[in-house]
Amino acid sequence: MWERIKEDVACVFQRDPAARTTFEVMTNYPGLHAVWLHRINHRLWNADWKWLARTLSTLGRWLTGIEIHPGAQIGRRFFIDHGMGVVIGETSHVGNDCTMYHGVTLGGTTWQPGKRHPTLGNDVVIGAGAKILGPIIIGNGARIGSNAVVVKEVPPGATVVGIPARIVQVDKDYQAHHKQAIEKKIFDAYGIPQDLPNTDPIQHAINHMLDDIQKIDEKIQMLCITIKKIGGDKLLPNELNSCKIRELPNETKEIK
Repeated sequence: MWERIKEDVACVFQRDPAARTTFEVMTNYPGLHAVWLHRINHRLWNADWKWLARTLSTLGRWLTGIEIHPGAQIGRRFFIDHGMGVVIGETSHVGNDCTMYHGVTLGGTTWQPGKRHPTLGNDVVIGAGAKILGPIIIGNGARIGSNAVVVKEVPPGATVVGIPARIVQVDKDYQAHHKQAIEKKIFDAYGIPQDLPNTDPIQHAINHMLDDIQKIDEKIQMLCITIKKIGGDKLLPNELNSCKIRELPNETKEIK
């Protein structure tokens, strides 16, 4: 038991730069308290003391703001950062070295008995507010971005974002990169890798459209200035007066 507690405390120091001392971590991290309570509740659940397990689970939710069903299976070195609003359903499976942030839900999508909740592989990071729904499998090393809604399986090493979640990056060598990140004390907080490119097609299109509009506007301004310089305002006064000329950048003021 003490070995597991030491592992839990050590993983906090690896993943939270705000952690300072062991005493502070053990007394002020509700994510740890929720996991420790769950281990007791899970044993009671398996021993068929289900009412007591659910009651202690409810007490743990009052104390920590984290709801973990006693039937859920949780791996080693599981870290819940901040934690408020986390919900982990009855048939959920969480692998080793996983990390969750506040507002995460591992939810079911059916009332039928049996497997209803997600299965997380090892080394999975789930950002704040993400929802993973249904008996789907999240592969080892996957990264779930904040507020993503995942309803389909995620392959190992993939990063998914959005509603519904879509894959934006796949790291096939995630194990080696994860080892290097630990050595360099780099962590993919909130499920977003630091080197993730901007691959959102909608945002990409809007950014290019705004750039084009700005360039067109500058050209119209230059055209109005040129026409006025050659006396065009006397020929087309109404049209040019409706063209509001404003101060342009230095590089566009001179008309050659």
